[in-house]
Formats: sequence, C-alpha cells, structure tokens
Amino acid sequence: MSDAPYDPYIPSGQHGAAGQQGAGNNAGTARLQQQIDDTVGVMRENINKVSQRGERIDALQTKTDDLAISAQGFRRGANQVRKKMWWKDMKMRICLIVGIIILLVIIIVPAVVATR
Repeated sequence: MSDAPYDPYIPSGQHGAAGQQGAGNNAGTARLQQQIDDTVGVMRENINKVSQRGERIDALQTKTDDLAISAQGFRRGANQVRKKMWWKDMKMRICLIVGIIILLVIIIVPAVVATR
C-alpha cells in the first residue's frame, strides 16, 4: 500500500499515479474550488439582494396601504366640507330671498295702502 490517503475521486489502483499527477490535480482542484467559491459568493449576494428587495417591497406595500387609508380619509373630509359649503350657500340664498321678499313687502304694502 502507498502512503497517500484514501481519495474517493481517484479510481482504485491509481494511488501510485496520483502522487505523480498530484501537482496537476491540485491546481485543477484549487481552480475548481475557487470557481465554486466564487459562484457561492455570487449566489449569497443574489440572495441578499432578493431579501433586501423583498423588504423594500414590504415597505412599499405598507406605504401604499397607509396612502390608501389617508386618501379615503381625505375623500370623506372633502365630502363633509362640500356638504357644509352647500348648506352655507343655501342658507345665504334663502336669507337673500327672504330679505328681498321683506323689502318688496315693505315697499309694495304702503304703496297699495296709499292708493286706496
């Protein structure tokens, strides 16, 4: 048996050859490991970005809900103000009409009484 440790990726019977090709295999393995590490790093960055995007979407959803509630409150308030202003306008018109009628009565009644 050789001094090389057992490696499941080297076919049996090639332990002696592994020692001779070890330098080439180690460089290839190191390069492959570096590519795997790079890929894992990129995937972690992507996962972090997706997580941050999800958080931003949640924050945006919350702001949208708050804005919808605020808009509904504004709409109710605007309708109340519109109704108040309509009643105020109607009261003013009624007062004006009553004032004109009283003025006409004050002018017409004495004129009719004076002509009799």
